[in-house]
Amino acid sequence: MSNIIDTLQERGFIEAMTSEELRQQAEKPLKVYCGFDPTSDSLHLGNMVAIMGLAWFQRHGHTPVVIVGGATGMIGDPSGRSSERNLLDEDSIQRNLQGIRKNIETVLAANGGGPSPIILNNYDWFKDFPFIAFLRDVGKFFRLGPMLAKDSVRNRLNTEEGMSFTEFSYQLLQGYDFLHLFRDYGVTVQLGGSDQWGNITAGIDLIKKVTGESVGGLTFPLLTRSDGQKFGKSEKGAIWLSPEKLSAYEFYQYIVRVADADVIALMRLLTFMEMAEIRHYEQQMSRPDYVPNTAQKRLAEEITRIVHGEEGLKTALRVTAGAAPGSQTTLNAELLNSLAQDMPSESFTSSELLNTKLIDLIVKVGLQPSKSEARRLIRNGGFYLNNEQVKDENFLVASEHFVEGRFLLLAVGKKNKVLVKII
Repeated sequence: MSNIIDTLQERGFIEAMTSEELRQQAEKPLKVYCGFDPTSDSLHLGNMVAIMGLAWFQRHGHTPVVIVGGATGMIGDPSGRSSERNLLDEDSIQRNLQGIRKNIETVLAANGGGPSPIILNNYDWFKDFPFIAFLRDVGKFFRLGPMLAKDSVRNRLNTEEGMSFTEFSYQLLQGYDFLHLFRDYGVTVQLGGSDQWGNITAGIDLIKKVTGESVGGLTFPLLTRSDGQKFGKSEKGAIWLSPEKLSAYEFYQYIVRVADADVIALMRLLTFMEMAEIRHYEQQMSRPDYVPNTAQKRLAEEITRIVHGEEGLKTALRVTAGAAPGSQTTLNAELLNSLAQDMPSESFTSSELLNTKLIDLIVKVGLQPSKSEARRLIRNGGFYLNNEQVKDENFLVASEHFVEGRFLLLAVGKKNKVLVKII
């Protein structure tokens, strides 16, 4: 089996690495950790790079150690932030911890082998750490000069809002996490996004000062699109990993719509596809006979299978096929009812719908932001009602459009759909 560092470099995972010695160290089993703060009850697509990094270490025989930050989540990481986070109460944090733990376990389980992950909550070792003892035993090893020089701190100090002492102390807590894991669990490598470099090196320096031992770290690139925007966000919000917040169908549809320029990078970072197959798709996409969206479909299937499992993927494909525009698809209430839980839906009474202008309904369900946009969409042939194209911008909804009196299926193009339930 190849060295994990070589694998990560080939797939474009490594943004920065503390030392080339990591390559030699990785010839033997390591314990490698990455932390996730519970800012929400689900992780999102952008977090998947870090989880997949742990999964690749796991595939190469190393033990992934995951920290869910019950303590650091109460403080808020200033990295990559232009303003201070809202502090969460303990009940919210506990609920969030359960959700993101499930996300991590699901992705690592999709790996199909390797050492079992160790999942820990840093609140367990911070809750009984007296403040004075922390300042004496940990704080004395940190110097203000390097702390103030970190980008996350310097950038915030130059703003009108500034930075609270609470957030400023975050790097001490994360640094101590690494020290605790090194001493109690034998963890010698920390992973994180490129915005975590300062926090990672703080932990490495602390371990060196306290124990005299050397440990390492590496960072991954943040998940961004070819246009520079962050991945994992859509018009409707974050692309969540939890099925309770985003159905497998909606997740699949987001992935299948990514730009050609982003497909290969996502195959490398967010799937277990072999590099030979990825290079095959890369070559195919440059050929004149390439069938558009072929690579996106392969990518969407792989990522959806990892996040939502085989059954989730089957559901996403079933809903996609069942709601595909075109006269070849026969819609009936039984089919639409089976799709209802897996696609966005809205409910209206029949009296609210009858004789309603279609452009008004399109805006009301959120498929277009304004009536003028809805009108332009219809003129350009981009709107479908019950899988049939509508070209009349003055179209009125009538009872004969209700599928068995119970449903309307609204679609912008082939992928953005809303099911209207008639109550």
